[in-house]
Amino acid sequence: IEVSYSEVGIALCQRKYTLDILSDASLSDCKPSDSPMDPLVKLDNEKGELLHDPEKYRCLVGKLNYLTITRPDISFAVSVVSQYMSAPRTTHQAVLHIVRYLKGHLHIAGYSDPDCLEVTGYSDGDWAGCPVDCRSTSGYCVFLGGNLVSWKSKKQSVVSRSSAEVEYRAMANVTGELQWIHMLLAEIGFSVTRPSTLHCDNQSAMHIASNSVFHERTKHIEMDCHFVREKVKCGELKLVHTRSEEQLADIFTKPL
Repeated sequence: IEVSYSEVGIALCQRKYTLDILSDASLSDCKPSDSPMDPLVKLDNEKGELLHDPEKYRCLVGKLNYLTITRPDISFAVSVVSQYMSAPRTTHQAVLHIVRYLKGHLHIAGYSDPDCLEVTGYSDGDWAGCPVDCRSTSGYCVFLGGNLVSWKSKKQSVVSRSSAEVEYRAMANVTGELQWIHMLLAEIGFSVTRPSTLHCDNQSAMHIASNSVFHERTKHIEMDCHFVREKVKCGELKLVHTRSEEQLADIFTKPL
């Protein structure tokens, strides 16, 4: 990771590392792609001809995983292809698509502003997005002082039976991350007095967070419900409804 200092702040970059990935994949002179993933391609581990030697594919995926440290824009795409280690040829093409996207987007930098300690999170989820096991993908991003400092895109470990359940599990994940960031800031001597703000675009999930009555439709997510509701009740978390068009965490659950 390249770190550069200026009067504006600190910038993190992996441009040289990205160029090395392009070279390793023999795509230094390739035509760039506009998006990290083709939304029309549905990957399936059981279909298509397998690669004879998937070792190079796995090595490339591993390098892309490390690149997501500073590149949230490829987090979802890399999370998806990481699930297919047996590497059908269609999945390998999806990995090369990510590399071609990097060709046209070599430099994305983040700047830190230590004077503002407002912590804000966005959470999102897609329902039954995986065509193989019908599991959903959770995504979130966290801003500190207006700067993106934490993000994740990950397939959920269980099959959710409603979109509200998917969204609530995503809310629970980002709530844990917000709590960890507060503890980290306290350890290094910064006091954050304002509650964290969590943006969600699902009204049902937000209603569950404020409703203390469980019924047969919500008992199966009771643990996550209590965790988020506890933070809301004690004033550490403030929930804000956000329109889907303004949901920044969308890039962690969808190809585009």
